[in-house]
Formats: sequence, C-alpha cells, structure tokens
Amino acid sequence: MKKIFVLFNLILLFNFQYTVLADEGMWLPFLIGEKTYQKMVKKGLKLTKEQIYSANQSSLKDAVIIFGGGCTGEIVSSKGLIFTNHHCGYDAIAKVSTVEHNYLKNGFWAKNINEEIHVPDLTVQFLERIKDVTDKVQVELKNIDASKTIEELPKILNKIAQNELTETEKNTNCEARVVPMFSGNQYILFVYKRYKDVRLVGTPSESLGKFGGDTDNWEWPRHTADFSIFRVYADKNGQPADYSPDNIPLTPKYVIPVSIKGIKENSYAMTLGFPGGTNRFETSYGVKLKTSIENPYTVELRDIRLKNMMEEMKKSEAVKLKLASYYARVANYWKFFDGENKQLLKYKVLEQKQNDEQKFIEWAKQNNKAEYVNLMNEFQQCFDRWTPYSKAKVYFQEGILGSQLLSYTYRILSMLNLSKEEIIKNKEKYLAVIKELNEQIDLPSDKKNAAVLLKKYKDDIHEQFVPQSVYTSFLKDNSATEMLYQNYINNIYENTILLKPDVFAKWFENPDKSILEKDPAIQLVNAFYQIYTTKILPEFNKFQNCNFLLQQKYQKGLLEMNKGKKEFYPDANFTMRLSYGIVKSYSPKDAVLYKEVCTLKGVLEKYKPGDYEFDLPQNFVETAQKKDFGKYADKQLNDIVVTYITTNDITGGNSGSPVLNGKGELIGLAFDGNYEALSHKIHFDAQYNRTICVDIRYILWIIEKIGKADNIIKELKISA
Repeated sequence: MKKIFVLFNLILLFNFQYTVLADEGMWLPFLIGEKTYQKMVKKGLKLTKEQIYSANQSSLKDAVIIFGGGCTGEIVSSKGLIFTNHHCGYDAIAKVSTVEHNYLKNGFWAKNINEEIHVPDLTVQFLERIKDVTDKVQVELKNIDASKTIEELPKILNKIAQNELTETEKNTNCEARVVPMFSGNQYILFVYKRYKDVRLVGTPSESLGKFGGDTDNWEWPRHTADFSIFRVYADKNGQPADYSPDNIPLTPKYVIPVSIKGIKENSYAMTLGFPGGTNRFETSYGVKLKTSIENPYTVELRDIRLKNMMEEMKKSEAVKLKLASYYARVANYWKFFDGENKQLLKYKVLEQKQNDEQKFIEWAKQNNKAEYVNLMNEFQQCFDRWTPYSKAKVYFQEGILGSQLLSYTYRILSMLNLSKEEIIKNKEKYLAVIKELNEQIDLPSDKKNAAVLLKKYKDDIHEQFVPQSVYTSFLKDNSATEMLYQNYINNIYENTILLKPDVFAKWFENPDKSILEKDPAIQLVNAFYQIYTTKILPEFNKFQNCNFLLQQKYQKGLLEMNKGKKEFYPDANFTMRLSYGIVKSYSPKDAVLYKEVCTLKGVLEKYKPGDYEFDLPQNFVETAQKKDFGKYADKQLNDIVVTYITTNDITGGNSGSPVLNGKGELIGLAFDGNYEALSHKIHFDAQYNRTICVDIRYILWIIEKIGKADNIIKELKISA
C-alpha cells in the first residue's frame, strides 16, 4: 500500500494538463483523485474506488483485458468468455475462415465448447500490477548524452522492466513494460500476464458486424452490431499455456455482470480500456505540420490504394475475403485522418494552441522563469528543421510501402545484412513472411497501386529524395505514361522470387545473397530505403529527440503554472484508463438533432438487399420484421436499441471496452467516435465529442434469436 500511496502523490504532482472540460479525461483507474471520483458519483456511479481498482483483491480491472495487439475486451462469464468488438476480432475471424467455411460472411456460433475454434497467434493480456520506477529511469538517463535520449530510452526501459519481473512472474508468462507518462516526467511499470490459447466462440455475419461499412464508419447515426465473442483457455492450474485440447476455460478473478434494464438520456456511462494514444499537449507547430502535410498526404495516398482494392473486391468473393482485413485497416484510418484534419481546421485548434502558448510565455516572463521564456522559439526551430523532410517520409511509408509486395519486401531487406549462417538460422521467420505475403496479396490491385504510387512519388517529391536510378531504368524522359510505369511494375512482379514461395524456400538450400541483391523487388525497395535511411530517418530521429526533450520541459513548466488548481490525467499510451460520462444526444449543426439511440427500425430502413455495405441476412430481416424481440425490447420504444452515444472520452485501443452503468454492470461495448469530434487525439471538444456504443440488448438478441446460441446466454449473469 505504501508504494501505491507514493505513486498517487507523484501522479498528482504531474497532473498538469489544461483545464478539463465536461467529461474529458482518460484517467488512470488506480489513481483517481477525490474530486474526480465525486464527479463520477454525482453523475451516477455507485461503486467505490476499490471496487473499480484494487491492488489487493479482485476488482473490475481484473475483468478488462488487452485483446490481441491493439484492442480491449472484457470477461463476462466464470468460464473465461470474452466480449469485444467485431472489428477487433476481424483478423482472427478471417484467419480461421475459408471460402468453404466463411465465418466472416456467414457468422459462426459454437453451440458447445467442443465447437470453439482455436485462433493461432491470438493472445489476451491481464494487468497484474503496477509500480513507479521514475527514479530508476532518471538515474540511467543521467549517464547518456541528451541528444541520444530517444535512441537509448527504449533500451533503458526494457532493461528496467526485465529486472523488475519476479521469478514467479517469469515462470507464468508475465511481461513487464515501463511506460513514460507526461513526456518522460514520470515512468510507470506495468506487469501483464499473457494467455496464448484463445478460441472463437461466436460472431455475427460481416453484414451485421460491419453494417454500414465505410459509409457509416465514424458516423452517427450508426446501426452496426460491432461485437464478437471469444474464450480464453489455460492449463489445469489456471496458468497460460500453448494451445492444447487438454486446456480448460480460464476461471477469472472477476466477471462483469450484464444488465438489460436499458439506458436513457443522461444515464451514467463508464468505460475501462486501453486507449492507444493521444497528444493533447501538442504545440501549434505540431498541429500545423499535421494539418498541412501529414494528414492530407496520408489521406490522398490511402485513397488511391482503397479504390484499386475495392475495384477487385467487388469482382470476387474470394478476393473480398483475402483483402477484407487489410482493406479494413487501411480504410479505418483513411477516414480518421481525413476527419481529424477537417475538425482541427474547423475548430481552429492551431489558433487555440497559439493562444495557450502565448499565455505560457507571458507567465514565464512575469514569474522570472528564464528556462521557459524562449521555449516556443526552440519548438519552432525544431519543427522548421524537420518540415522539409516530412512529406518524403509520408510518401515512403504510405506510398512506396503502400503496395503489399513492396511492404513485405521491406521486411525482407534485413537479410542483405546477414551472414549465410544467420540467414539459415532465421529461415523459418523469413519463410513465414513470404507465406503470409502470398496468402494475402491480390496481384491485380497491388500492381495497380505500386505503379500509381511509384509515379506519384516521382511527380510530388523533391528530387533530393528520389532514387533517380530507379526511374532512369525505364523512363526515357519526364513525360512518361502510366503504361510505362505499369509495364515496369508488371515485370517486377513476374520476376521477383518473393512471389514464388517454392523457389524462395529452395533458395535456402544454398542462400546466395547475390540472387537477392539482383531481385527486382528488393532492388526497387532498397533504392528508396537507402535514401530514407541516409537522408530522412537521421533527421526524423533528431526531430523526435528534440521534440521529446522540449515537450518534457514544456509540461514541467505547465506543472509549475497550474500547480494545485485541478486534477488532471496523462495522455493515453495503451495503459488502462477509465472514462466517465452520460448517455447524451447532440446537435451537429443548425436545425439538426441527433438522438441518443438508434433502433432496429433504423437497421431495416437502411437495408438494401445485395448491397455491399447495407445488406442483411434473411433470417435477421424476418425475425426483425416479426418484432420477435424477446426480453430485449426497450419498454419505452417498443423496439430493440441497437446503439447509443455517450459523452465518454475514448480513442483507438478503447475498441471493445466495456460500457458500464453506475453499478458496474455491462450495458454495451464502445466501438467508435463521431465524425464531428475526430480531432480528439489532439483536441477534446466538450460540445460534440461522443462515443458510439453497441447496446448489450442488441448483442444478446442477435446471439439468442439469430445465432440460436442459448448456451452463450446461459453463461452470463444477467439482471433484468
């Protein structure tokens, strides 16, 4: 308890963000201040802080997990049943699907444990403990040159993390990660236990789980059944183990009960999850870079890729299945970056940041804080040095590596620096990369993307960042046609060893690197990579280091400026966070009111038979039209509430987070934000910010009435 108390004081010391508005905040649940807790109680919370997070006994936090590599899930039964979003389970569902057994298209419902499907490489992590290690990190940092901070910091954090693991933790598949808080003013150790046997239990069809597709993504109203169901298994001792038929469902420390009493406007709503990242301390210089270069060009380059993929996906069910997961990842953040840019400009966030920075400098001058007076000038110099390189970086990552072949080729480049013995030693790793490439690539769309993006790089990027040898090899002059580019790319795809898995595997019998060095795909990517590593990456590393150290100083100054005024929270960094709010409608523009709920009636209104985004399974349509709602109907609306919106503050990584009522009962899953507030990573908008949640009653109705999986319903602890 003493360690927790010390950590609590440190967090209060560094809680120095700007004034928190409305329901803003992604709070560390183990360190919720009294003022914040009382606000939660006033809105409807009935739990104590210890019931939410306890270091010494089971609590709500023990039922909230990291699902896969970037989502949240929750334990909802005493047999290790997991609820998460459909888009979080998407990769896993696709991985165990085939054309003959297409669980993405048709859905899947295990009627007993024996029917559940193991998903290779899918894991979940439970948070075990936390510890402040700031002093240890700072001691290590004193021994390095400040200009090497960004380079050396990961090594230092990893070293401390490994040293902090106990022998018991090492023997029970525990992992430790030290995470910077407040731009390195504080460092906290998080220990997780990873379970490696996770199985698919149930999923609605893609037409339900992705209902609305890209059209409705990030939008409200929304009618998506964004959920999927898994189960975590352990060995007979309850410890993590590799997949085995002998493994048994995990008995969890805590199970979240389910409530079907429903929600209404102003109902209390709380989330626990793992938001991936925010940057709300960003300066005006960072906002300018993002809105003028990073976001616009990322959107433009992704748009090209998506259109070419969609053209092929519409032609074939097999291609659609092959590209489904990859397309979804590209599309999701294509729309996010587009929306973020528009909202940052619309709400004049740049100007708001400039105003805040001017106040900070005036405070520094008035209080004789000499170390902060020129801080903004230092920021400007840091960004000015980097900006000429930033567009080329975006084009390399989103353009050249926007092709699947060239992206996987980039992962193979490291072989060029290995000895023959090292290549043979790493044979299985590289064979796995090539196997994955050939399973996932769609050649027609990828060839189009590679050709168009190669031409766009030449047309748009300053010549100092262009590998001229690539272009002079097939261009006679600068008026080259698209056909010349396409022919050049087609030749690469036809002759690269990377698209011939059998030939690549045989090459390992006598791994002659000269063959790789002459491979056309490797030559192409390596030409761009050499420019990236010699001209762009060194400048980016300098910029990162410079920006990190300036941010550290800036936030230290903000601490002094705001000392004792408010309880604040650190930026999200994929550590467990709590957000609180209420169910709430909003008005996005004049004369328009968005209600707080969407219903099954709205699903049927959007239904378009045979449409790529708005089709529905026939049994779903028939059941909905008969109004066979069972016990899941909303009594006031006489309909099924499908989704609802809350004022909670979340971001990517929160997907799949449990939405809880004041008693800590599950009332839904968070799965998206609204378009009007896509500036939320940098700027929280108290008026428009909404979290979109799938209602637990809709989830249960689909499980019972559409999936006919009463066995799942019976596992849950449901209060009506």
